Amino acid sequence: MPFRPVIPEKLSTAVTRQIEQLILRGILRPGERLPPERELAERLGVSRPSLRGAVAALSAKGLLTTRAGAGIFVADVLGNAFSDALIRLFAEHDEAVFDYIAFRRDLEGLAAERAARRASDTDLKIIQTLMDKMERAHLRPDAQDEARLDAEFHLSIIEASHNVIMLHMMRSMFQLLREGVFYNRQIMFRQHSTRAMLLDQHRAINAALQARDPAAARAAVEAHLGFVEAALADHNKAAANEAVAQQRFEHEKQR
Repeated sequence: MPFRPVIPEKLSTAVTRQIEQLILRGILRPGERLPPERELAERLGVSRPSLRGAVAALSAKGLLTTRAGAGIFVADVLGNAFSDALIRLFAEHDEAVFDYIAFRRDLEGLAAERAARRASDTDLKIIQTLMDKMERAHLRPDAQDEARLDAEFHLSIIEASHNVIMLHMMRSMFQLLREGVFYNRQIMFRQHSTRAMLLDQHRAINAALQARDPAAARAAVEAHLGFVEAALADHNKAAANEAVAQQRFEHEKQR
């Protein structure tokens, strides 16, 4: 008969699996600090020695790291998706920028479609909350918060698609974007008219998701990233034209 004795699970093993699942599902993020040992043990309902055993096991797996005097942190589980040499190459060539946007358009379009079908009510509340924050940030002259919330809004859609592979891959890609590897995100928010159009596009994405309309959600994301691609192309062309104009100006001054 296909039966085996049930082996009681150690408490530290149960704690290990719970924290692993929180990291896998993207709830605990790289660099996030866990609560102090006493508080965390109370929340989990285990003894501090059991918690220490779990932390030791997770540290050995490279999922947690302990910093003296600072606490326990989620390790940088994302790492670098690309070598440093390839990242520098990306930063120096426009081809990589536009391929990155095309990659995002394909993946995020799929994520939005999945999110419209599979997101829980709480997922949609998170997306709506970020949309509300973007609305408020849009009223401020400084676009820095709006640019930051833009990234969080897009990542919340990927989280709502409930595909852990896509989630961790796209978080790694967005980290490179935040570091300015592909382009300076502030460019997109410098002009008030562009900021207004971006906000309208995010409203359309949110509306489709809240209505649980997969086709509309995918189309709205693809239209948004198509706009981003065109705006960056226009910016690059304008910068190239300005460089030529500066050369003409310098030459004219010397005549």
